[in-house]
Amino acid sequence: MTIPPTTLPQALLGRPLVVVDVEGNGGQPPRIVEIAVLPVDDRPVTGRDLRTWLVRPAEPITVHARRVHGIADEDVEGRPLWHGVAGEVAPLLEGRTLLAHNATTEYRVLGAHLPTWRPPMVLDTLRLARHVWPGLPGYGLDKLTAHAVLDTADVAGRRPHRAGYDTWCVWQLFRALLADSGLDWHGLVRAAALKDFLPADEPEEGLW
Repeated sequence: MTIPPTTLPQALLGRPLVVVDVEGNGGQPPRIVEIAVLPVDDRPVTGRDLRTWLVRPAEPITVHARRVHGIADEDVEGRPLWHGVAGEVAPLLEGRTLLAHNATTEYRVLGAHLPTWRPPMVLDTLRLARHVWPGLPGYGLDKLTAHAVLDTADVAGRRPHRAGYDTWCVWQLFRALLADSGLDWHGLVRAAALKDFLPADEPEEGLW
């Protein structure tokens, strides 16, 4: 699905957003080895707006994690530790709604790395996809990218399960889901917000 880059979903107008994907070292608790951040404001967004950082974790990258994202210890050798990039990342997140796929992970990992940060809202494209496209055989980001035939031209040459590629796919997926659903902001929150960010139910009308 190709949506013109000049088309910003109406539901987002006036609501600053940041799309994020993190890749970890496979440890517990997970340490970030790569992060990508895409700020979204009331203007067209392109791949040039995407920022990525490789981060050297305090503990080695596990074999399983390396198989998933392809990042090895030697790839992050000489890269800064988290505190060396946190000062660049944090201002890009501040005051913005966080958008991610299976957003519980990004929210939890970012919260552990940035203890004083709390977004005003967290939206999850996994929850939104299940709401808008029920009954699909799978809801992994790769399967949804294929299902929606998303345009990844702006990140050509990057591979799935790397933070930059996945962040761009989440943004394109989000736009496709909004286009298909026609949800306004309040409907979007009901369908896609993490539980802790859902508004309290309004009381039923009646005499009190």
